[in-house]
Amino acid sequence: MTDNRTFIEMIAPTVDEAIADGLRELGLSRDAVDVEVLDQGDSVEGRRARVRLSIRPEGQPEDETLQVARQALQELLNKMHLRAHIVTQWGEATEGEERPLLLDVEGDDLSLLIGRRGETLAALQYILRLIVNKQLNSVVNIIVDVESYKSRREEQLKRLAQRLAEQATQQRRTLSLEPMPANERRIVHLTLRDHPDVMTESVGEGELRKVTVVPKKK
Repeated sequence: MTDNRTFIEMIAPTVDEAIADGLRELGLSRDAVDVEVLDQGDSVEGRRARVRLSIRPEGQPEDETLQVARQALQELLNKMHLRAHIVTQWGEATEGEERPLLLDVEGDDLSLLIGRRGETLAALQYILRLIVNKQLNSVVNIIVDVESYKSRREEQLKRLAQRLAEQATQQRRTLSLEPMPANERRIVHLTLRDHPDVMTESVGEGELRKVTVVPKKK
């Protein structure tokens, strides 16, 4: 039987032992909790491992895809010695695409996971997709975010696109955004796709590829 606590923190010589101790105290199975490694511990320094076990709603296990993805991402974070919490949910399906599995990493000072222009985050997402797709033997549309960075960046790009569209229309000249990865260029293209006064084009090669906002001829 479990009590009314929603999480418990345990300390033991190793992470696995701390998890096992926590599960015994809560009276739950591994798939009924989320595990956050707070300290990997260090036998050389004599420091013990510390973990937090959070009880999932009603103590129910998640579906296999979500569980495999969460566990794989947590293991990657552990290897990077990062303390973080993973919030997982299914997103809404869009036309022509399967519904995405969204994993948002929350914690303190996680800028390392984002990297310059989100490059590290993109690499982490790519690696996680490879791991999960191999384990499940299927293709899963996985999106990894850090402290909602991608959603904030998307709103920023939409505002920027609208601002440049207005400037390009007023000045009657082509304006360019800074070079950006393909997923960010796509956001700009979609934002201005139906704009009555401008059109967008991608120019350049590789890392220098960028979006230009071009006034339509009247």
